[in-house]
Formats: sequence, C-alpha cells, structure tokens
Amino acid sequence: MLNKITQFFQSLQQVNDESTPQHLSIELACTVLLCEVMRADGLLDQEERDALNQLVQQRFNLTTNDAEQLISQAIDLCEHSTDFHQFTSIVNRTYDATEKTKIVSLLWQLAHADGHVASVEEHTIRRIADLLHLRHSEYISAKTGVLSDN
Repeated sequence: MLNKITQFFQSLQQVNDESTPQHLSIELACTVLLCEVMRADGLLDQEERDALNQLVQQRFNLTTNDAEQLISQAIDLCEHSTDFHQFTSIVNRTYDATEKTKIVSLLWQLAHADGHVASVEEHTIRRIADLLHLRHSEYISAKTGVLSDN
C-alpha cells in the first residue's frame, strides 16, 4: 500500500514537471506577464495586441517576426499556467528593482492601450508587482508615469 501511495505522488510530480517549462528566458517570462494583463479583462482587442507587439519589440530589441513568435509562446504558456510565480521568480532572479519597475510600467502601458484600464487589469498588475517584491511607491511611480503621459 505504501508503494502505491509513493507511486501516486511520483506520477503527480512527473505530470507537474512535464507541464512546467524547465527553462524560461527573461523575455518569455516578461511577455507572459504582459499577456496575462492583456487577457485579464477578457477582451483581446487589436489595440492591445498591437501594443503588446510594439512593447515586446522595443523592450527586447526584436524583429516583428521574432516578437510574434515570442508572443505566441507566451499566450500558450498563459493558457496553461495556474499562477504567476514561475514567471515572476525569473524576473526576480534576473532584474533589480529599477528594471522590475520598468516591467510594471510596460504592464500599465499595455493595460491602457485601449484607452481604459479595467479594474481587473489593475488588480492583475498589482498582484504581479507584489510578486516582484516592489514597494508600493515603485508601483505607484510606474502607474502614474504611464497614466499621466496619456
């Protein structure tokens, strides 16, 4: 009986290992977070999709084709992920507070691309900022920096 229980937990771990990518690039992790904000309000309009493509190209110095491939991978990961931790942990290991604040600014830019920030988008950005261990002042700085420009 103990062997059956052990086998059960090992099979669960194996399924979990197979569904979680072993190595995500910082570019992919950040793009997944952007996609999560884009999907948060349930409306995938063309303005946000175009803004996502432009933000990814600029942030990571990618061609249009490379950005589209990265976004496609990110959307696939979004649809199969259950939390933000696997993505925010990569950002936390790679970026300092200044760079993480820039990522949160990108999240705000994307949320505002359609001219309106839905409350669910704001909540999603707040959750991501918390997981990035940003101080409230850094979160507000990123938010006001984007929203005051528009």
